[in-house]
Amino acid sequence: MRVAVDAMGGDHAPVVEVEGAIAAAREFGISITLVGDRARLEDELSRHDAKGLDIDIMHASEVVGMHDSASEAIRKKKDSSIRVAFELAREGKVAAVVSAGNSGATMAAGMFVLKRLKGIERPAIASIFPTLRGRTLVLDVGANVDCKPIHLVKFAIMGQMYAKYVMEIDNPKVGLLSNGEEESKGNDLTRETGAVLKQAMSGYYGYVEGRDIFNGLVDVVVCDGFVGNVVLKLSEGLAEAVGKMLKEEIKKSPLSILGYLLIRPAFRNFRKKVDYTEYGGAPLLGIDGVGMICHGGSNAKAIKNAIRFAHEYAVKGVNQRMAEKLQENFDGFMQPIEAAKDSAAS
Repeated sequence: MRVAVDAMGGDHAPVVEVEGAIAAAREFGISITLVGDRARLEDELSRHDAKGLDIDIMHASEVVGMHDSASEAIRKKKDSSIRVAFELAREGKVAAVVSAGNSGATMAAGMFVLKRLKGIERPAIASIFPTLRGRTLVLDVGANVDCKPIHLVKFAIMGQMYAKYVMEIDNPKVGLLSNGEEESKGNDLTRETGAVLKQAMSGYYGYVEGRDIFNGLVDVVVCDGFVGNVVLKLSEGLAEAVGKMLKEEIKKSPLSILGYLLIRPAFRNFRKKVDYTEYGGAPLLGIDGVGMICHGGSNAKAIKNAIRFAHEYAVKGVNQRMAEKLQENFDGFMQPIEAAKDSAAS
C-alpha cells in the first residue's frame, strides 16, 4: 500500500512534499514514492534524517504548472510528475496518489490514466468541514460547474460511502444544498435531484442551507461544483479573516492580552479544528483508484495528513464499495430520474 506523492506540483515544491513525506513515513509507517526530478529530490532528502524510512524516488522530467491547461498538459507532458504518479497507480506499484499541483490536471490525470468507476460520468472533489458536532463532507467543491440530477445523485452515493467507510460514521445522513429547507425552494436541478434522493436513497435528509454545513445537521452535503467551490473559498476566507480580527482585538489592550493568555489552550484547540492542514487534502471521488488533491500552498503538515488519509482510503477499499453500491442501485435511481423528467416536460 505505497503512496505516490507528486513532489513537484505545489507552490513550495519539493521542500514541503519531501518534509511531509518523511513525517508521514515516520509517524504512520507508510511506504512512499516521491515522483519528480531525481536530483532535486535526492538533494532535498539529504537535508533530512530519513534513515530507515521506506521512501524511494521515481524520476519525472516534466512539471505541470498551475496555469497550464489541464487537458493539454496531460496529453503533451507525458513525463510530468502528476501523470507519472498516476501511471504508478495504474501499474499497481502504488495504491494512492497525492498532489498539491494543478488540481485540474490532477483530476484529468486521474480520469485519463485510471479511468472512472463504472457508472460514474463525472468524478467529484470532496472536502471535509469542521462542525459543531464533528465533521461534514461537502461535494462537489470544484470539479463540475454544470451538473445534471444524475450527477448529484451519484455524488450523494459516493459521499455517503466515503463518510461511512473512511470517516467511520454509521448511517450517514445526506443533505442537498439549497436556498431553503422547504421542498418548494431550490431550482430545477435541486428539485429534480431531491425528488430522486427522497424516493431512492436511504439516509437522505432533504434540503439543507449553507449554515447547516457547520452545525452538523447532516454528515454529507451535496451540491454542484460551482456552488461548492464558492462555499469552500468563502469558508477559507472567513476562517482566515476571523483569526486576524481576533488578533487585532487582542492587541488593543493589556487586559485583552491577559485574557488571551488565560484562554490560550481554548484558542489553540479552536485553531486546530478550523485548520485545513488537519485534513490534508480533498479526495477525488469517482476515479478507479485513489487520488488526493491538496491546496497549492500546502505546508508539510498538510502533505503528511493527505498521505495518511489517502493511505487509509486505499486500505479500506472504499472504491470497490462505491462501485458495488452504484451498480446495485442504478436502476432504482434511474427510474425516478426519468419520471422526474417526464413530469417536468408535461
